[in-house]
Formats: sequence, structure tokens, C-alpha cells
Amino acid sequence: MKRGGRELLDLIPRACDNVNAMSENGRNPGAVYFDAVLRPHRSLTPFGFRVLMGMTALLSLAVGSFFFAIGAWPIPGFLGLDILLLYGAFRASYRAARAYETVRLTDAELDVEKVDAKGRGRNWRFEPYWVRVHMDEPPRLDSELTLTSHGRQVVLGGFLTPQERLEVAQALRGALFRQRRGAV
Repeated sequence: MKRGGRELLDLIPRACDNVNAMSENGRNPGAVYFDAVLRPHRSLTPFGFRVLMGMTALLSLAVGSFFFAIGAWPIPGFLGLDILLLYGAFRASYRAARAYETVRLTDAELDVEKVDAKGRGRNWRFEPYWVRVHMDEPPRLDSELTLTSHGRQVVLGGFLTPQERLEVAQALRGALFRQRRGAV
């Protein structure tokens, strides 16, 4: 799915580079059936952010100058505070956008890594044969995409829309089906 001309999900099913290497069960041990990087969507580009902040500052300067000229001198200070708060909110949003999740399915394992905005990562590894993908169909606003196996579970794509979570779930189910059949 594309959003704003950019690919939202980097779903890259790839085969192993060394197709001649086979394990004793006839499978390619390095085969990759599913490789995705999930990132939160941010519709405002850095350039758009600078334009927005510049326009807001100019508008606040014009309005603040008017109020200062008529003797309401505290108003420009509050307008300046509004600009600082808006700037801080956008910076926090951009900082949160550094978070991402990776999902990689090979013959050996399903590897999930969640990295928060501060760069701290957490990994889960599952045996692909036992993993179950759960997602409500049709998706609702509170639907979660969960992977479960042997009493362990991990929620994926909490920052995605319900439809995007459903697309990831369907793609991952298809990749698990291909992996279990042994087809790359």
C-alpha cells in the first residue's frame, strides 16, 4: 500500500543468494520467505515542518505586533509560547517516528525485532511451524495483529491502521504457508 507516494511497508519476500546450498531436508537453509520493516507513518516532511513553523511564526508575529501596538503587550508572549509548544510537539512526534519493527521469516525461524524511539530493541524468535497469526477480519479500530506460539505472543504494528495490519497479517500468513510447503 502506498501513502503519499512512498511505500508504507517494505515487504520484501526474497530468496537466498546462494540457491545451490541445500540442507539435508532438501530446503535452502538461508531462504527468506518474508522480510518486512514496519514504520510509523509521518505525513509531514522535514521541509513541510519548516514551512509550517515559518508560516506560524510569521502569522504570530503579525498578530502579536498588532496586539502590542494597541497596548495588549502580554499577548505576543503567549503567541511565542504557542510556537514553542507546537515546535516541541512536532519534535516529539519526529522522535517517536524513529521506532520500527522488523519481521523476518526463514526456514529456521520467525524473527521479530521491535526498536523503540530511543533505539532500545527487543527480539522474539519463534519456530515457524508453530506460529499462528491472529487478526480480526474485517479489521476494527481496536484489532491487533498478534503472533502466538507455545504460550508466547507479540503484538505487531500497533502504529498501523487496521487495514494496514490486515495486509501485513495476510502477507505473513501467505509466507508461512509457502515456508511450510518448502516453496521459496
